Amino acid sequence: QVQLVESGGGLVQPGGSLKLSCAASGNVFSINIMGWYRQAPGKQRELVATITSSGSTDYADSVKGRFTISRDNAKNTVSLQMNSLLPEETAVYYCNAFVIPHGLVWGQGIQVTVSS
Repeated sequence: QVQLVESGGGLVQPGGSLKLSCAASGNVFSINIMGWYRQAPGKQRELVATITSSGSTDYADSVKGRFTISRDNAKNTVSLQMNSLLPEETAVYYCNAFVIPHGLVWGQGIQVTVSS
């Protein structure tokens, strides 16, 4: 069994920064792609950013230049540095990972609120 646990969420003012982290624990042989998604109230879950085991990244157009995804393969962690946050980016943020031998695993989600 494997778990993904997110941390670092909370309340931040518009224009502020926040860093999310996600750690995988349990029976992890290796992790392929890792990513961050978010779901705002009343909206579908959407991709924020992904990163492969070799470090290749992909971002939603709306966050390019403001968000940075990174990972530590030795520690099985992925992080998301979020700068210049907007109120409309208030959402529950989820990390996921394709974990060998388990397949796609999701974290429980963490709230990010951007408000003054």
